[in-house]
Amino acid sequence: SFENDAIAELMNEHFVNVKVDREERPDVDEIYMKAVQAMTGSGGWPMSVFLTPDLEPFYGGTYFPPRGLYGRPGFPQVLSGLAKAWKDDRTNLAKRARTLAEHIADEGRAKAAGEIDPEVLDASRVALVGQLDPRWGGFGDAPKFPHAIDLRILLRHALRTNDAGARHAAILSLERMAEGGIHDQLGGGFHRYSVDEQWLVPHFEKMLYDNALLVPAYLEAWLVTGDPRHAEVARRACDWVLREMSTAEGGFASSQDADSEGEEGRFFVFDLRELEQILGAKLGARAAEWFGVTSEGNFEHGKSILWRHDRAEAVATKLKVPLRDLEESMRDASVKLLAARSSRVKPGTDDKVLAAWNGLMISALALAYQVLDEPRYLDAARKAARWILEGMRQPDGRLFATARNGRAHLNAYLDDYAFTIAGLLDLYESDFDPHWIREALALDAVVADRFQDEDGSCFTTARDHEKLIARLKAPHDGALPSGNGVQALNLLRLADLTGRADLAERAQRAIQSMAGLVNRFPQAFSTLLLAVDWLAVGAREVVIAGDLESKSARDLLRAVRTSFSPQRVVAFAGSMADSKLVPLLAEKTPGAQGARAYVCRNWTCAAPIDEPAALVAALATTPSNT
Repeated sequence: SFENDAIAELMNEHFVNVKVDREERPDVDEIYMKAVQAMTGSGGWPMSVFLTPDLEPFYGGTYFPPRGLYGRPGFPQVLSGLAKAWKDDRTNLAKRARTLAEHIADEGRAKAAGEIDPEVLDASRVALVGQLDPRWGGFGDAPKFPHAIDLRILLRHALRTNDAGARHAAILSLERMAEGGIHDQLGGGFHRYSVDEQWLVPHFEKMLYDNALLVPAYLEAWLVTGDPRHAEVARRACDWVLREMSTAEGGFASSQDADSEGEEGRFFVFDLRELEQILGAKLGARAAEWFGVTSEGNFEHGKSILWRHDRAEAVATKLKVPLRDLEESMRDASVKLLAARSSRVKPGTDDKVLAAWNGLMISALALAYQVLDEPRYLDAARKAARWILEGMRQPDGRLFATARNGRAHLNAYLDDYAFTIAGLLDLYESDFDPHWIREALALDAVVADRFQDEDGSCFTTARDHEKLIARLKAPHDGALPSGNGVQALNLLRLADLTGRADLAERAQRAIQSMAGLVNRFPQAFSTLLLAVDWLAVGAREVVIAGDLESKSARDLLRAVRTSFSPQRVVAFAGSMADSKLVPLLAEKTPGAQGARAYVCRNWTCAAPIDEPAALVAALATTPSNT
């Protein structure tokens, strides 16, 4: 519709047209999405909303086709009808718009404070497990989205309650996604969502934030199961980001398009003839079985999306070849197919750098460094953090939301601060440079001053943000985690590291400010429930004392980082230590034979530990207040 000259002429004749990048302006998108949902009962993108000169919405919808179809009006009909209504009945349209605008603004002022139900974590577990697709994993019917935070809270539910059902729901979903076409089997990383329940046919767009959220989920699955396939999925997603999404300044681009040469998925799919041309007849036939490529194809025009529905053992049996030989040959085939694919016309890249999404990716890379012991990931995370803190920083310490080609602009939103703070804390637990904590505290001070409401929750925009028709809070999760939920956990982590009771108190108030909603709809608040889980389990403070470069220190850190004990902070008492900033470090000294570990709760420490195996055992013990 927007590429149609006749429609463009009609739009320009009757309307002032404003195109909004919803990724750069989530504040605008949030308000008018609520308007469309109120008017139509559903929402989605692309979205068209018609406003009065006072920016109040009186009509809207998602996709309007260029011609009427199946009872739906075409976009020219919509435009002409609205132009006529505005001319003939402007007073009523404006009145309707004012009522809707007030309704949206009231939602931002609504209060939901109370006490968190002690059973809310169990209610979340039951709700999420109950929504599981028992065959293909994931939640509900098609289209299916990854829901990474829901999977991570399920792993915590399983750890807290020893519930096999919660563990199964998370692991099954992660396995099926990794086997599916939503997972780029050659290049690594994940597409945006699956249009079917099997995770086979994706919407081929690749988003930075999806991959940033899925990397920690797969890392945690590896810690829980010991299955190296989960670690490999996380590793290949990180490698894709470093290879294809890095910008010259050190940040990460936002997304890659779904289509190339005018066709969605064209870059990613193969047919049998192409496999044979690239790999030869024998290896091509093996690859066809391995990746599910058929003569009729599983996609459009006889092409196939690569996926791994059949397990390696089953494919080896069918081909009558040893499993090890098959796996080695498929590694070789994957390298050749990826090289051949790279010669195709590539999908375009949206190279704007969003502070929020980069904060998520900094966390993902820092955690990948910790778990996989890959220094490249830490280097990339630090470089991106420096770009945000220096290249996307305003003179007064506030952040900009977005940057492109080195030019940053637009005042940052809550998500930009919350996700960046989380990334800085994960960086501190990676290299133990206190600089990251100082910067996290500086950014939190901006949040407290400019975003926090009197009840402890945070608005999505600052108090001096551009005036819109409403100022909202968005406490629940959407495509992105709730900024309120992430910030609540940030405050708990900072409180445990710094000993500042005011930060813990702010976290408690933030959680309680949303209790009424969380208690009613726990499955919509998985990010906030990560903070509730932190408090319910009782976080540990782990301190390693010694020389960070020594083998004994590395071995103790390895013991911590390969244990699934997510309710913890980790600090290091070494040459860079700042015990005034992190009082936990005071009087923590190495042992006579090398580095030493201290495991504490509420700043009360058990006997020092010198051996990695003993540290693993200490971290595996069930907390007394669970």
